[in-house]
Amino acid sequence: MMNLLEGSYPYQVPIDAYGNGGFRFADMSHKGSLLCLPSGVRAWPVRDAASALAADFADVLVDAGRIDVLLFGTGSEHVMPSAALRTFLAEAGIGIEPMTTGSAARTYNILLGERRKVAAALIAVD
Repeated sequence: MMNLLEGSYPYQVPIDAYGNGGFRFADMSHKGSLLCLPSGVRAWPVRDAASALAADFADVLVDAGRIDVLLFGTGSEHVMPSAALRTFLAEAGIGIEPMTTGSAARTYNILLGERRKVAAALIAVD
């Protein structure tokens, strides 16, 4: 297994597994949270959904024209994002759907398989 570390993987791929503080995808493993965007998968420093700020989603805006919905995996608990974050993304034309990380990873894989314009911001869980 390779480790993503602070880099990125240049393709949008399904999540093969999650848990133990990280994710597996494309024959790689990564400890920590992930952004899964049309431009690829990258490490994401956010560890807590309640403290996520609009600035943490700046990379999402780069792909805004290729994203209809952003699945926000908020960890093991469902956490509603702040009104400021929801407004920030809505102004870019991106809907945000918060759910637990497990639900977000599974939904991401389904929508990706359907070739939908989807992205995911996934907070790692143990």
